[in-house]
Amino acid sequence: MPYRSLTIQEVAQMLGADVRRVERMAQRGEIPCQKIRGQFRFNRAQITEWLQQEMGGMSHDHLAGVDAGMTEQRQTQQDEAIIAPLLRPDAVTTQLGSRTKDSTLRELVSLAAETGLVVDERALLDAVLHREELCSTAMEGGIAIPHPRRPLPDAISEPILVVARTPQGIAFGAPDGRMTTLLFLTASQDDRHHVHVLARLCRMLHDDKFVARLEEAGSPAEMIELLKSREMEVLSQ
Repeated sequence: MPYRSLTIQEVAQMLGADVRRVERMAQRGEIPCQKIRGQFRFNRAQITEWLQQEMGGMSHDHLAGVDAGMTEQRQTQQDEAIIAPLLRPDAVTTQLGSRTKDSTLRELVSLAAETGLVVDERALLDAVLHREELCSTAMEGGIAIPHPRRPLPDAISEPILVVARTPQGIAFGAPDGRMTTLLFLTASQDDRHHVHVLARLCRMLHDDKFVARLEEAGSPAEMIELLKSREMEVLSQ
């Protein structure tokens, strides 16, 4: 039941935060919620969307909390890699050729389709384009993580991650005004996995030196190895 209401305890677990902290956030209107019979209630779909929008600007510690919370909710092992299993050589490129935002998204979706995991390429593209129309997925530091607002169980057969570098840079609407050079297109079949992947990716990319190494990688294979090593480094912290 992806859109049922969540209790404050469930949201606290999801965020890897203290219940009192979530209550203060709710009282200040910092998190989407409503009060029913004196108790805060949270719509799961709204919380998922709010998290997607907030993660790009979260601190490393906050991202670690969300990562840990989703690890607990999904009942995965604390040292389990979730990015490494998604990395496929046919969905990684160091030479993305597009020069506009929309053409870049189309090229990323085409790369996703080359994996054979996309059942409905049009639905995936429409979902990614719609998400960007609402709010750019570009972050500071030349990074963007395009993704649908909702899980796409009917459009993909397995979770997908496309990793791309564009030598020329794309105007993607980053908050710092910088051109975007690294892009990570991701889509999942359920909202918990979707949020978990976003949190782990943001946590991994919260390191300027690592991002610089990705930008200097000479091949898709090198990018994959860098991402795998970085995930293990993050999990050991």
